[in-house]
Amino acid sequence: MNARNLLVPGCLSALLIITACGGAAQQVLLGRNALQIGRPEAAVPFLRQAVELDPNYRVSPVLRESVLSYLGRAHYETGNFAEARPILEKAIASDKDNHAARLYLGLTLLRSGDRERGRKEAESGLKGIHESLEHIAADRVYGDFWDTGREIRSGIQRILGGKLEADEFVASAQRIGSLLDEEIDKATRFEASSRYRAGGE
Repeated sequence: MNARNLLVPGCLSALLIITACGGAAQQVLLGRNALQIGRPEAAVPFLRQAVELDPNYRVSPVLRESVLSYLGRAHYETGNFAEARPILEKAIASDKDNHAARLYLGLTLLRSGDRERGRKEAESGLKGIHESLEHIAADRVYGDFWDTGREIRSGIQRILGGKLEADEFVASAQRIGSLLDEEIDKATRFEASSRYRAGGE
């Protein structure tokens, strides 16, 4: 896979990061870009390489998403649930507050036929994401930059309060996972531009 093909216009910050960082950071960036353009099969080798380089790498200092959660998600999105499950379980074992990993573990279980446990894990992941975003919103340093329109939190509330059928639940929860990933880049750009306009203060 040619890395240049994954640097799409929606990921403009990628060009700067990729020249400044190497190793796991670069591989994670390329893997995330592949996921964001709907190419999980292309994301897997990048994220697998990142895990080999640094299995404890975290994408954001604010959220707790790890490279393992992204690799598990990539396998989930390719339909390789047997591979996704142990990776996501490992991510949660390393950090019980990795709510995105718990969300994707729940979705993996649901689509593997374990509906009761899968729904429970996915709902727990969604609740954890909501609580994390509420906590971030109250933070004086980061709060102004994350989920500013409450799109993610409102979406989670609709899912948890809607008693959705399994297929609709899975589709809605997957959208939350994608929005959360995109929010990392949005918040980073928003914070950087705001601090630039403020003269770096």
